[in-house]
Amino acid sequence: MARKILLEKIDIPGIKDYEVYRKNGGYAAVEKALKSMTPDEVTEHVKTSGLRGRGGAGFPMGLKWSFIDKKSGKPRHLVVNADESEPGTFKDRFLMEYIPHLLIEGAIVSSYALEANLSYIYIRGEYMWVYKILEKAIKEAYANGWLGKNILGTGYSLDLHVHCGAGAYICGEETALIESLEGKRGNPRIKPPFPAVSGLWNEPTVVNNVESISAVPWVVNNGGEEYAKIGLGKSTGTKLISASGHIKNPGVYEIELGLSVEEFMTSDEYLGGMIDDRPLKAFIPGGSSVPILPAQYIFKTANNEDRLMTYESLADGGFTTGSSLGSGGFIVYNDTACIVRNTWNFSRFYHHESCGQCSPCREGTGWMEKILHRIETGTGREEDIELLWSIQAKIEGNTICPLGDAAAWPVAAAIRHFREEFEYHVRFPEKIKNRDHFVNEPMEKVRHLISK
Repeated sequence: MARKILLEKIDIPGIKDYEVYRKNGGYAAVEKALKSMTPDEVTEHVKTSGLRGRGGAGFPMGLKWSFIDKKSGKPRHLVVNADESEPGTFKDRFLMEYIPHLLIEGAIVSSYALEANLSYIYIRGEYMWVYKILEKAIKEAYANGWLGKNILGTGYSLDLHVHCGAGAYICGEETALIESLEGKRGNPRIKPPFPAVSGLWNEPTVVNNVESISAVPWVVNNGGEEYAKIGLGKSTGTKLISASGHIKNPGVYEIELGLSVEEFMTSDEYLGGMIDDRPLKAFIPGGSSVPILPAQYIFKTANNEDRLMTYESLADGGFTTGSSLGSGGFIVYNDTACIVRNTWNFSRFYHHESCGQCSPCREGTGWMEKILHRIETGTGREEDIELLWSIQAKIEGNTICPLGDAAAWPVAAAIRHFREEFEYHVRFPEKIKNRDHFVNEPMEKVRHLISK
């Protein structure tokens, strides 16, 4: 069994309650940090650990913390990004729902490292039941002296609040999240200045996601060097994976980075292989925003090396033959899946969630959705495929925030790797009007029609 850091205690009965969490070693990291470490020492341990942000970008956390402006004299803030809205991703919800005090402990230690006295957890609006769980846990933390004034008699004070968003995916982007937290429309800000210099209320701010902050107590308790020993190369530690799709064992898994994709997908310890033992067709390793990969690039890279669950291996080959670990939303498709329909569904989401601030994203996402819908419903034209390719290329890299890229990459990858399916939809509209067309006739059985 793989080593567990975040989910080590998840199966202990009653672990979401304070008393049980405390009896099982909870808040030991707060005691250690506040009583025997300086804020800079905590940051150095996180740096040494190699822990990278688990929200999608994979930026080194300790380095990000070191950017925070400590010279201006302004108050500093930690904001925990719990606006988990990426289709296919549900691992942060799992942590908050079943072991909320782990996140709170991580937020206290992280706030101490940043010398922040007022911090927030920004949670997506659809997670209302989780919001209530966090509120209860925070009240317990206050009641037991872990939050508030003069924590443990050390002179350090911290107030922590949960703020419930209104269900906008764009608020997962750190500057849009900050705008929303300030009571404004959740539009991303132009950077620079970066939040580490001018964030919440124009004060130095660090934004990290739930999984990232929840790993901090282990790093403090065991040391950054011990954490760095787990994983492979620059992909240190463990990673939570939200696994869904045509697999036997969907769910949330904690893996040691460096595990092979093949073992993760086929072993009984993890996903258990394909449901109904149908052929593997494609997978998305990091949530809806990262490129989809066809079967030939899933277990092996283009260089015929084993594909591993690391930031580097999943990106091997760039977006031509690789993808990204992203948020860890692992979606698996068998041969009954329609890639055109899947891409259209993602495009609907990104069109709906675009804030509208940037015209390439505002107009382009809607245009892509309309064209994909046309192709999927049997009224597409041959030139629509090239039109889609052109539109996505004009969105990528031309917006303030990465939502435009997130909308463009799935379309580009689908055309790059599954162009024949798009051609099949255009040329044989009578066949694809049946929603289950690939259930009855998988692409392997109709591929010969494309070449005629």
